[in-house]
Amino acid sequence: MTQMPMPDHLGDPSNEVPVLNIPNLLTVARLLMVPVFGYLVLTVDQTINVQWASATVFLIAAVTDLVDGVWARRYGLVTNFGKIADPIADKALIGTALVALSIQAEISWWVTGIIIFREVAITFLRFWVIKHGVIPASRGGKVKTVSQIVAIVAFLIPIHGWVDMVAQMSLGVALALTITTGIDYVLKARIRPQAS
Repeated sequence: MTQMPMPDHLGDPSNEVPVLNIPNLLTVARLLMVPVFGYLVLTVDQTINVQWASATVFLIAAVTDLVDGVWARRYGLVTNFGKIADPIADKALIGTALVALSIQAEISWWVTGIIIFREVAITFLRFWVIKHGVIPASRGGKVKTVSQIVAIVAFLIPIHGWVDMVAQMSLGVALALTITTGIDYVLKARIRPQAS
């Protein structure tokens, strides 16, 4: 049975609603949590309490990413501000976490480079393609995001053993999906403008 592609929510219609609404407030909160998370994860004194605090802040911020988009679409609160700020907040959070973990030698720099390049490039591509029509997002993109979040949280928390295995496996899945979904999106973007 063929899976229907998921819509690219950058193309959701904007409604005449106030910019000041709960989904946008969650997005702004996520943006504000990025420097807090960055400070915690890069502080020199990496005590167990600090490690747990950085993992908690990251997880809370990541959850707002999962909630704000669903809330906005379900209750008709999609705004132009949200469509621009939401992906910026997402990439800032994930990018900060990956760079910090690479500084701490938890994740190889080449892995961080590939993931960040893909995220930034596809974000710009989405904004460019949107004038030609919406490119459906694959389900792999959602799995990629969840895999990234699981991997980062597993690297951040001060528990080792089986958690280290979860971190490495999740990172491997995230890296593979980062590459494959990125290529898939570029191919769809090349076809769509020519067809429009």
